[in-house]
Amino acid sequence: MKHIYLLFAFASVIGFSQEKYLTKSGLLNFEASVEAFEEIKATNTNVTAILNTANGQFAALALVKGFRFKNALMEEHFNENYAESDEFPKAIFKGELTDFSIENLQTTYSINGTLSFHGVTKPLENVSVEIIPSKNSFNFKGSFEITPNDFDIEIPSIVSSKIADSVTVVFDFELVKK
Repeated sequence: MKHIYLLFAFASVIGFSQEKYLTKSGLLNFEASVEAFEEIKATNTNVTAILNTANGQFAALALVKGFRFKNALMEEHFNENYAESDEFPKAIFKGELTDFSIENLQTTYSINGTLSFHGVTKPLENVSVEIIPSKNSFNFKGSFEITPNDFDIEIPSIVSSKIADSVTVVFDFELVKK
């Protein structure tokens, strides 16, 4: 009987470690503001993200037209002139948490992967991620910096002084057991 109980307990741990956690309402913000000029900040609250707890693989997908600015004209310029969202409708991150183990869960991890945006795929290395577990979910959050130049986005010289050279991207996902 004791062996059956141990077998069941082991199977439960293995089963938990192979589960996927996801959201379809993740939060993604970016900011490229320069002091003394109008704020350039957008939020997307419909980001899909998934974490495979068996291997630490993570992926996120954001529809570029899902970013909302406080100014409709700024949103239009972003989609038409910079992101070219009709031609490049998605931003996709695929990566893996370094040394991730569901059995030995830590609160801070590093993730390495690739970000595909505006038709360009670039590596993202050593992005710090905070993971806070709860009963059937994980809060998964962090931030990183990119530049428009990294993704072949040309900023016209007439507005280049109003847009930061570096864009801060912040993510916050409440990943729920699938």
